Amino acid sequence: MRIDLLLSLASSLLVVNGQVINRCELAKILHKEHMDGFEGYTLNEWLCLAFVESNFNISKVHENADGSYDYGIFQINSHFWCNDYKSHSENFCHMDCKDILDRNLISAMQCAKKIVSGSSGMKNWVQWILHCSGRPLSHWMTGCRVE
Repeated sequence: MRIDLLLSLASSLLVVNGQVINRCELAKILHKEHMDGFEGYTLNEWLCLAFVESNFNISKVHENADGSYDYGIFQINSHFWCNDYKSHSENFCHMDCKDILDRNLISAMQCAKKIVSGSSGMKNWVQWILHCSGRPLSHWMTGCRVE
């Protein structure tokens, strides 16, 4: 069994606990908010992105070597996309980084949509390039119903 499939299946056993969200629950939210097919990206790709960036952790904050921070389930960077009031930010999403950590995921999804609408799409995320791009991803929806 491939390791990414094993990790995916293991993560589907998680329940919404603290700030980690269940893979299938995330799929339902993404589907409801019209992320499936947005700019050509499938739910499988969004799930893979969320897993490789945050392991489905809504509240993850990571400090980068340049002093910027990555926020939330999609690890959205404070230098370009949101304002965390710690360092200079272009704030292209026009929002506070703390809003990206909200459990309802609306701000995180809105900003992620803005990011993928640019010319680089999901290539803005290095982890997506390394672990998701060009790989079979159908296993991410295994066992999930999004209707």
